[in-house]
Amino acid sequence: MRNDADAATARAPGAAPSVEPATVQAVAIDATEAPATGGGADRQPPETAPTDGTRGADGVDAAPDRRRRFRWTPRRRDLAVFGGFLVTALWVTSQIWMDPAGRVASLYSSDPAQVQFFLAHSVRVVLHGEFPFFTEQFNYPDGVNLMANTAILALGIPMVPVTLLFGPAVTFVLLVTLGLAGTASAWYFVLSRHVVSNRFAAVVGGWFCGFSPAMLSHASWHPNIISQFLLPFIVWRVMVITRSTRPYRDGALLALLVTVQAFINEEILLFTAMGCGVFLIAVLVQRPGLWSAAWRPLAKALATCTVIAGSLLAYPLYIQFAGPMAYHGLSDAVRDYGNDIAAYFAPGSPTIGGNQRANVNLAPNYSEENAFFGWSLALIAVGIVLWLRREVLVRALAATAACYAILSLGERISWWDRELVVGPWEWLVRLPLLDAVVPTRFGMITSVVVAILLALAIERTSTLSMDRRTVRTLTAAGLVLALLPITPMPLPMTSRPPVPDFITSDRWRAYVAPDQTLVPIPVPSMGNTHGMRWAAATNLDFKIPGGYFLAPRNGNTGDPGRFGGRPSGIGKLLEEVASTGRTPELNDRQRRRSLDELRYWRAAILVLPVRQPHSESLRQTVEQLVGPARLELDVWVWDVRSLTDPRA
Repeated sequence: MRNDADAATARAPGAAPSVEPATVQAVAIDATEAPATGGGADRQPPETAPTDGTRGADGVDAAPDRRRRFRWTPRRRDLAVFGGFLVTALWVTSQIWMDPAGRVASLYSSDPAQVQFFLAHSVRVVLHGEFPFFTEQFNYPDGVNLMANTAILALGIPMVPVTLLFGPAVTFVLLVTLGLAGTASAWYFVLSRHVVSNRFAAVVGGWFCGFSPAMLSHASWHPNIISQFLLPFIVWRVMVITRSTRPYRDGALLALLVTVQAFINEEILLFTAMGCGVFLIAVLVQRPGLWSAAWRPLAKALATCTVIAGSLLAYPLYIQFAGPMAYHGLSDAVRDYGNDIAAYFAPGSPTIGGNQRANVNLAPNYSEENAFFGWSLALIAVGIVLWLRREVLVRALAATAACYAILSLGERISWWDRELVVGPWEWLVRLPLLDAVVPTRFGMITSVVVAILLALAIERTSTLSMDRRTVRTLTAAGLVLALLPITPMPLPMTSRPPVPDFITSDRWRAYVAPDQTLVPIPVPSMGNTHGMRWAAATNLDFKIPGGYFLAPRNGNTGDPGRFGGRPSGIGKLLEEVASTGRTPELNDRQRRRSLDELRYWRAAILVLPVRQPHSESLRQTVEQLVGPARLELDVWVWDVRSLTDPRA
């Protein structure tokens, strides 16, 4: 990608065949690093005294000079860049690092609790050999299909030592920090070796890939989505196989990367595969002659990748799409999530120029701000495309960015919350695989393309017919104008209730058998996930009913998905009390139905924290169902084993 895509490559008689410039082939060409100093820099000037203890010109013994001049070797530069990205990630996550177990994103607390539950499941997989793709530890006894719920096994299993030592809350924030820094570092590495020779250009590109507004919006909730450190290597290997001389080996390497990414986040993997396809098609439309040289290695490598990755993923994908509690298609609550066109011109909320109130109705919610470049960067990105429009590479990147930006608008294209026309997503949303995609997240791929365009533009400034100082001044001014308004700020956090001492001190173990459940009050659901954090704090040593997850709408495998399990009468009743603080008067029919549900859950105890909001109303309601409570440490406890155990 370093050469002008339209430059011809000549071949002298008898010389090796030349490589087609830029675009597909040149992605894999390694960058050669110029020496940090010139050839004469390592020589001592004549007037410099010897440093090896020999005599000088005046016959006097010269003292050895042990001082060494520090040199910025390529490796040291890379380490400095990686360190800078890590410091930035720590800055972004600083508010939650202050108290990982006691702080959570200020807007939505459900997703972090779900992720922590999945991290605790990884502990059980490693220590107890538990089945990795399905669990009954929540939503008991129906269970949850973890392959259909992004259980992040590829992140959770390597982090098992951290989870065991410090708990899932620390693992969560560590994954967020490493996800941001790792993604930026990986893109910098690939850009600096295979796309641009200017290290600063690669730094800017990597920085935007790791800390774009889209990445920041997910950082508080979705470590699986921001852990994109494998994506640049997947893209690189896809480009390599178009000209590979060892397609079977390269296809196998690609298969391994694809397999690991599938256990991090399948949605981002699908976006990446689609993006590579769009980019390659855009290149071939402009340069159809490339196809004759590329199709053979491409076909061999893709066939190898399909066989190997398909073999490794066959059983997990079978569980995901045909196993128990599998679903087909997303909940209606998120299926039509799309960006507003104006979202591409506003700064993201967690940035120096962002404003949550200003972004109302421009994104589905604050965890899905998948565009938000700001006016200056959006216009500069368009300007880069116009400036470098003669390059095949830039035109292909522009086509990819435009395609994903349009898809991210969803089924109804709008401008400042006013619907304009029907979008192309209206006709794609029901296709297999795409029916499980949240369309607004297509904007994340647009962010990656913009990052590459920024890197290319910085690289190409060396070709401008101006003096170096002027070029540097204009480049710096453009970067400040583009990136300063979207500079990342620390993610806003708020305190959350601690896990009760009754749980952390293991007092619950005197009541709950392995085949019974502990029922948190209110019953765990999408809006009440504290009980999931309790279970995660014990590495899922007890089961709970309900929870926050995706499951088939009617409980039958193959139904469209929805959030939560089968409807629960007692769960809905207690959720209403928790939100209103009003204590209802219950009749005998409600009591009988509630007891039937507790028996279905094989409930051993019901637990209500004393400091739970509206705890008195909740306590009075539960006492109407199962009798008086007993205070133990910091919770109210109802021992219902005599009511729910058929052997009692």
